[in-house]
This record gives sequence, structure tokens and C-alpha cells, in this order.
Amino acid sequence: MTTRVLILSASVGSGHKVAAAAIEQAFRARPGVEVQNQDALKLTSRLYQVAASDAYFALVKDNPWAVGWLYDQNDEPFKTQVGLMNLLTMLNAQPLVRFIQDYDPDITVCTHFMPAAMVAQLLSQEQLHTTLAIVTTDYDFQGMWLSRAFHRYFVAQDEARAQLIALGIDAERITVSGIPVGAEFGAPVDTAAIRERYQLRDDVPTLLVSAGAFGGGPAQEIVSRIMQMETPVQTVVVCGRNRLLREEVMALTAAQAERFRVLGFTNEMHALMRVATLFIGKPGGLTSAECMAAGLPMLIVNPIPGQEERNSDRLLENGVAARSNSLLTIGYKIDSLLGEPGRIEAMRAATARLARPDAAGVIVETLLAETLAPLHFSHAERQQILAVARGEAEPDLPAPAEEGVALFNDETGVYLGEITPQQLQFLTDNLEEEGPDDVTYHLDAPTLAFLAARGADADLVATLRAALAPQGYVELRYARPGER
Repeated sequence: MTTRVLILSASVGSGHKVAAAAIEQAFRARPGVEVQNQDALKLTSRLYQVAASDAYFALVKDNPWAVGWLYDQNDEPFKTQVGLMNLLTMLNAQPLVRFIQDYDPDITVCTHFMPAAMVAQLLSQEQLHTTLAIVTTDYDFQGMWLSRAFHRYFVAQDEARAQLIALGIDAERITVSGIPVGAEFGAPVDTAAIRERYQLRDDVPTLLVSAGAFGGGPAQEIVSRIMQMETPVQTVVVCGRNRLLREEVMALTAAQAERFRVLGFTNEMHALMRVATLFIGKPGGLTSAECMAAGLPMLIVNPIPGQEERNSDRLLENGVAARSNSLLTIGYKIDSLLGEPGRIEAMRAATARLARPDAAGVIVETLLAETLAPLHFSHAERQQILAVARGEAEPDLPAPAEEGVALFNDETGVYLGEITPQQLQFLTDNLEEEGPDDVTYHLDAPTLAFLAARGADADLVATLRAALAPQGYVELRYARPGER
């Protein structure tokens, strides 16, 4: 029996589509699987496409602060899945809805939150029966990704999983897979052959400057600063599909042409990453994941507020990247990184903490074995999650089993051990308290002998005796579960 798989992405940047292609590649390697990979945005109205993609890129270019503001404004669970926003999306995405229903997939994988919301709506209305998996494409989890119905989330790192659990999402439904990248980023390569192809020396550091698939960003400014560096380097500049940028960079570097390889869009980024010493560019989720899979340290430049800023935080705290906050100091920054003994090697070793070259395979294997029924959040459950996200409530968690009572040294705050509620009741019955709110007892050797004579059990006596050392007395403070 053939398993029909539908992969839905959105061409808002290249990352969502690259992740979808990696998952498609992994599914096609399995027998008995039929796969369709669809850019969901192409099945919406032209007006919606302009608002979702063209307007986004315009903001990134001219008003990046607005991208960060919108990111923060929409970092609230379910915000775009109710009310007017949801209605507008549904009205503009009817061709997408019909496409999904006509294909009737057994498994649906979404690498963007927009098609995930569409599929969740169809699941909730019982107009579709499919396993819905949502694959996030940045290191942090952003509220727009949270869906009213789904089977499983695949997230980039343990912290994102912890965030979902803290919101009240069942841990069983969250898999830390990493961000899916092409299998070639983790495959063995012939580095000597790659250097030969691009005429790169093996005794000089290689910088890899990326302007992204569409050739945006400050590539010219970065290259001009590299040209002024003190450290001898060779540089590969990837200008993407921006032909004008490539021509401008080639003109800029003409006087030092032997030190630069200026490329347009390339399908050999995985090979270039494996021979590079340092990547210089923006920390998009897929770009960062590809660098990690290739073991390539990063110098972060001009991250977009919002998701790229958060990616930057994760990369920096894991020691795999440095950041240049000014284009004026990029040359100095690179000189410093290359000149510090062991720095690049330590950054390269640290990439193993974030590298998940097998992410796509983990996603595919997990979904082909999936047995969970869909999870549908009721209105009340969505409101509870929203309240938790706002800090107005605690998540609904199972009631904990009966816990012990913690004992502390009241003077130093040092934890002394744990007793049972029954043992605390024995102390309450036999020792003097100053009032109903008193939670302290003075304990010394005579008091301990008195308690033993009154029938204190051996475990309680042993715990209290240990608390007396080394001074021979202690002011005990106890804390019941929930009071610590």
C-alpha cells in the first residue's frame, strides 16, 4: 500500500522551501511512498502573495525594525488562527484548500505556519483525515507556529521543546529533530577535489561570504573590509540570483582577483562550506543549520530582528559563532578570530552541539511509524495556553504525587534533607510552636533524645541527627510541597 505524503512550504524567504526539499529527499528514499512538495503560497490569491512575500522582503530591506515588531506582536499562540486574520487567509487560500482535499494525503508535513493552519482547520472541521506534522525552521519556537490541531511538532533544539512543554503541550508530541537540511551537508566530501575545482589553497584561511539565495544584504561592504584585512585570506563570495551584485563585487575585487572567487547562485554550497574556515552572513535558520551540519563556524552580520536575532542568540551561546555589530569592523573582527590561537578550532568543535545532519531522516522515520491520534485544542484549552504564554496562568499539569517535606537550616538556608508528612506531624505533635504560622523548630541533642523517647522512627532520628552536625544545634525550617 502506497503512503501519500504532502509537503507544504511557503516562499517567504528560501529556508522553508529548502527544509521541505530536504524532507522530500528523505521520503523519496523510502519504499512505498508517494510525495508531493508544494509551495502553498502559489495556491493563494496574488494579493495574499504580495502581502505575505513581497511586502515582507520590502520590510526586510527598508525597515527591518518593523519585521522585529511584527514578529513580537505575533508571538502569541493562535493569534493568526482566529477572527479576521483567519478569515482573510481562508478566503485567499481556497485553491490551496481544494488542492489539499483532492490529494487527500496520509501524511502532511508543513514547514511554514500558514499551510499548517489551513490543514488544522480542515482537521478540526473533519474535512480531512491526515497526520499533520509541523516542522519549525528556526532555533526558537515562535507563537505563530502553534496550531489548533496537529499530531506532532519537530523542533530544532531542546529549549524549544521545553518552551512547548511549559505552554502545556504534551511532551510525547514534540520531537527534537533539528532543522532539516540536505543529506549532502553531512555526507563525506573530497576536500582536495573541491579546492582544486575552485583553485583554493589549503594553507590559507578560506572565508565564505553569502548574500543569500536572492543576493541581498551588505555583501559589497563586507568584501571591501575583507580587502583591507591584515591576515592573508582567500574569499568565496556567493551573490545568489542577483546578477548586478555579482558584477559589482567582481569589479570591486578586480585588483585582487586571485584572492576572490565571485559566484552567482550555486548548488555546491555544501561543498564550499566543507572547505571554508569561516562563514560570513545572516543567521537564517536553514543557513545556520547547514553551517552546523558542515562543521563551519559563523560570523553573524546584520541579523534581521525577530527570528534571526533569536537564532543569533542560540549560536552565540553555543560558541559556534561570533557577531560583528558594525560593518566597519568586520575586517578587524575576522583578523581577531583568525589570530587567536585555537579559536576557530574551538568554534568548529562546538558545532557538534547543534549539528543535526540527520534531521530529515528523523522526521521521516518518526512519521512513517506515527500512531498518535490528532490533538484538537478546545476553545478553553487555547485560552489556557494563551494565558500561560502571557504569564497570567500556570500550565495545566498532572497533579504531582505526594512529596516529602524539605528541611532547611533557617540561619543559612542550607538544605538538610527530607521527611514525610507523617514525620512532620510527629514533630508538630511533640514540639512547641509559637503560632499557627510558625514553621521553625530549635533542635539540639536533648530535644533529639526527647523525640526518640516519644517514639520517633529511626529514619527521622537519623535525619535530625545529621542536621545537628557540626554545631550540635540547629534552627530547623520546614517547607511543604508548593511552599519551597
